Amino acid sequence: MNYENAMVFGPDFRFHKGGFTVENGRFSRVLTASDGEGIDLGGAYVVPGFIDVHNHGNSGKDFSDGDREGLIILARYLAKNGITSFAPASVTLPEEQLRAAYATAAEFAAEAPKGCAVLRGIHMEGPFFSEKKKGAQNGAYLQNPNYEMFLRLNEAARGLIKIADVAPELPGAIEYIETVSKICAVSIAHTDANYDQAKAALAAGATHITHLFNAMPSFLHRAPGVVGAAAESPWVLAELICDGQHVHESVVRATVSMFGADRLCLISDALACCGMPKGEYMLGGQKIILDGTVARLADAPETLAGSANNLLGIFRLALSFGIPVEAAVRMASETPARALGVDGEVGTIANGKRADFLVLNTDFSLKRVFLAGSEWMEN
Repeated sequence: MNYENAMVFGPDFRFHKGGFTVENGRFSRVLTASDGEGIDLGGAYVVPGFIDVHNHGNSGKDFSDGDREGLIILARYLAKNGITSFAPASVTLPEEQLRAAYATAAEFAAEAPKGCAVLRGIHMEGPFFSEKKKGAQNGAYLQNPNYEMFLRLNEAARGLIKIADVAPELPGAIEYIETVSKICAVSIAHTDANYDQAKAALAAGATHITHLFNAMPSFLHRAPGVVGAAAESPWVLAELICDGQHVHESVVRATVSMFGADRLCLISDALACCGMPKGEYMLGGQKIILDGTVARLADAPETLAGSANNLLGIFRLALSFGIPVEAAVRMASETPARALGVDGEVGTIANGKRADFLVLNTDFSLKRVFLAGSEWMEN
């Protein structure tokens, strides 16, 4: 199938007037001359399918519940909203519950149900976190880093853990980072680490920062902490919840200037309440309250539990904050693909890659979604 007359986000991370071909679910002839017989996209913007590396759930379904049907509902909602690949994030729970959720994820990934976003990996958020910076993680299940537990969980996941979080100041954390970083990306998260402790973690092999600025010490001129250590380490990627609640829009702009779009992943950190009406929901055994697009702990309303916005909404908020569209698209597609190690398959519109793409209106609202070249449709 040939497509023409579009503003295509090319592999150079710029928009170009042109077209492309989809053959056997993959891109070909990207930005080559059209034969004039393709489907006219009417000048719409075409971007890679978005990739969320940190998403807990939506539609009343939580990945950590380990429910197969719930995971299908969750992944269909993502696809409908332009998120064509994702790495579901777990929360701090007992090991047996995490094992069950990870095993369900492995079955789902192997089955690859039609009409669903593709599960590209698992983000292991918890339980190796600081009590001081646990945020909405359940403190009853926090523990020190445990390599054997990681191995058991990764076995249940059939090797799908792609990002494993840890607070580097905990006992045994540096040794944990040194070993786990040989298997997957290790991310600094929910931590009270100072600058020196963060630098030690990066030197040990950590390459990722979970929801930068949130659940970590503030970035201060005499105490730069995790943020400062990450900013000056060019191999480190960082996540950013660009919802105007977790991080102020001024800080979003400053962070893009400081890190660059090639080092930032826009994330939703969406909870099961995403796409649902305001009210009470659960997260890791704790009650949360949804009001608008932000969820807070019911017994500690000053604590943000996560967002109730999907990545498409986060992307459009980034644009409203003044982030250039080319940067925002890259932060929602190519950078997350690299974070999961799947950039050879998805993340850009390039010859040979899987044809996951979005057609956007001129205001960058969603018009059409394609998974492996087939348009997503409601059942």
